[in-house]
Amino acid sequence: MDDIAGLDATAQADLVRRGEVSPRELVEQAIGRIERLNPQVNAVVTPMYERALCRVSRASGPFAGVPFLVKDLVLEIEGTRFTEGSVFLRENVSRVDSALVTRLEGAGLVILGKTNCPEFGMAPTTEPVLHGATRNPWDVHRSTSGSSGGSAAAVASRMVPMAHGNDLGGSLRYPASACGLFALKPTRGRVSLAPLYGDAISGWAAEHALTRSVRDSAALLDITCGTEPGDPYVAPAAVRPFADEVVGDPGRLRLAFSTRTADGTPAHPDCITALADAAQLCASLGHEIVEADLPAIGVEEGAAIGTVFHAATAWIVDYWIRRLGREPRPGELEPLTRAYWAAGQHIGAADYLRAIEILQTYSRRVAVFLADYAGHLTPTLSTPPLALGEITSTEDDPLRALEIGGRTVRYPQVVANITGNPAMSLPLWWNAAGLPIGVHVLGRFGDEATLLRLAGQLEAARPWTDRLPPVLA
Repeated sequence: MDDIAGLDATAQADLVRRGEVSPRELVEQAIGRIERLNPQVNAVVTPMYERALCRVSRASGPFAGVPFLVKDLVLEIEGTRFTEGSVFLRENVSRVDSALVTRLEGAGLVILGKTNCPEFGMAPTTEPVLHGATRNPWDVHRSTSGSSGGSAAAVASRMVPMAHGNDLGGSLRYPASACGLFALKPTRGRVSLAPLYGDAISGWAAEHALTRSVRDSAALLDITCGTEPGDPYVAPAAVRPFADEVVGDPGRLRLAFSTRTADGTPAHPDCITALADAAQLCASLGHEIVEADLPAIGVEEGAAIGTVFHAATAWIVDYWIRRLGREPRPGELEPLTRAYWAAGQHIGAADYLRAIEILQTYSRRVAVFLADYAGHLTPTLSTPPLALGEITSTEDDPLRALEIGGRTVRYPQVVANITGNPAMSLPLWWNAAGLPIGVHVLGRFGDEATLLRLAGQLEAARPWTDRLPPVLA
C-alpha cells in the first residue's frame, strides 16, 4: 500500500477497476498520509474524513475512490467550513455545493479536506494569519508560492495524487513551479463557476488542479469542463477528449521564448537556466524555437491591472460583508487585504470599465502575436521559492507582501487571465539546491489541445515524477 502513494490518479483508478485495491483502502491510506505529513507542511486546514468515509462506498466513475483535496477558496461544499484563508470567515460554513464539486464527486473522486491559501488568494505565498504558513516539501523553510500553495504541498508530498486549485493571476502555475508539479490553467469558460459566480472579475478566474502527471490533468479536465445554465462565457469545444491529446503527436511547433520580465528587471539565473534548458529540449524534439517578446505591459496596462485587483478585493470583502451580515472587526482582515480594500473603495465603475477596456485591447495584441506561434515560453517564476516570512505584510508596512512577492512573479503570468488563454507550468528543471524551477507556456485561446500534446511529449522526454522531495509519503 505504501507504493500506491507514488502512483498518479489515473494509475490508482486503474487499480480500483482491476479489483487490486478497494476505494476505501485508497481513502484510508491517504488519510493516514495526511495525518502523518500535515504537521510538517500544514497543507490541509479542514479535514473532512468522516464525510469521505461515509461517501466512499458510493464512489463510482472514472476516478472511483481516488482521494482528492479542495482548495479553501471559491469552491464550496455544503455543510463544510469555508474560510478563504481569512479570520473574517473563520466560522463561515457553506450552504451549497459548487457545480465543480458535483462534477468531481460524480467522477468518483473522494474529497478528504480543504487546503490552505493566502487570505482571499491575494498574495504569491501561502502564509495566512488564520491557518499559518504552508511549508514547501522541497525545503520546509521556503514558501510554496500561492495562492494554491496548500494543494501544491499536498500533491508534492504525495498525500494525494492531485488536488484542486484556482488561478486569478498565476495561482495554479506559481505553486506548481515552486513545488515541482504540473499545472494547466484552462481557457476562460472551460470550467464553470456556478452557481455562486458568473463573470468573476471579468472572467480572469479559472478552476482546475495541480497534478504530478500531465495525463491526470487532462483526464480531470475532461470530467470538469462544460457550461452550466447562465454561464457568461463558453470556451471553444474540444475536438476530442483532452486525455487523448496527451499521447498525440504535437507535430513540429513554432514556439517563441523570452527572458524579458515585465519591468525589465533581470530574473534569477536559475530561472534563466531553466528556460534555456527547456528551449533546448523543445528544439531537440524538432520544434522551431524563436526568441520573441510578448507585447509589453506598459505603464497604462500595469495601472489597469492594479485597478482590477484593487476593485476585485473591494468586491470580495463587500461580498462577504453581505453574506455574513456584518463588517469585519479590527484584526479580522490582514494588512495587505485592508490596503487593497481601501484602494478599491476609491475606484468608480467608469475606472474599472476603462481598465478592462485597456486590457482587452492588450489581449488583442497578444492574440495577433500568438497567431505566429503555438506557444510562448518563459520561466514561471522570476526567482526560486523565497524563505517563509519574506512575503508577508505588517501593520507598519501593509504593502510589503506586494513589493517582495512581486519580485518572484516578474513574469506576468496574469496575461493568461487577462486574455483568457490556456497556459501551463512544467517541472523540467531543478537547481543546485534541489529546488524545482518551472517553465511556463502561454497558449492560444481555446487551444489546450496543443499545450497538452506538447506537455505529454516533454514529460515523456524528461520524466519528472521520479524527482522526490525530502518531505514525502
